[in-house]
Amino acid sequence: MKRDGSKTARPTELVFVDDLEIRLTRKAIKNMHLRVKPPDGRIEVSAPLRLPLATVKQFVREKRDWIARQQRAIAASPRQEAAAASPEEVAQWKAVVSACVPALIEAWEPIMGVKAGKVAYCNMTSRWGSCQPATGRICINVRLALYPPECLEYVVVHELCHLLERGHGPRFQALMTRFMPDWKERRAKLR
Repeated sequence: MKRDGSKTARPTELVFVDDLEIRLTRKAIKNMHLRVKPPDGRIEVSAPLRLPLATVKQFVREKRDWIARQQRAIAASPRQEAAAASPEEVAQWKAVVSACVPALIEAWEPIMGVKAGKVAYCNMTSRWGSCQPATGRICINVRLALYPPECLEYVVVHELCHLLERGHGPRFQALMTRFMPDWKERRAKLR
């Protein structure tokens, strides 16, 4: 505890549980949390400040099969394929996405009552798209070529929705639900 009485998280420490490397963060929380994170399948554990290390290690051992399944899923995901792509592959993705997006925008603009500006195609590592509401410029991630077509359509509708609502708050979500009732299921396929 700090002198003012507040609790603080401790720095992340590296812990080995058998052959697994764990990033352990101690926090002022009640329960332990385990995550396997893309793109490399690293294992992160958040644990209560005073929980014994032996308890953390036992928890990780009990979840070993689940950890392995998550790491296999990450290794087989399109994200992993995208991370190792050649410039030629990226160019192919761009060709596919740029061939599909104009028709999607043309179909959705009258439904949504919006008009997109310039459309760009980028190889982005952390976003599926972006929108500049002031200019109407939309950027679509070419990596969407690796996902089912409904994911590309979801991102197009998402970015067009930003022409109506800048943020991601309740109004934005209501608009998404109105235009694309299954948007949450489509979004889940991108995670």
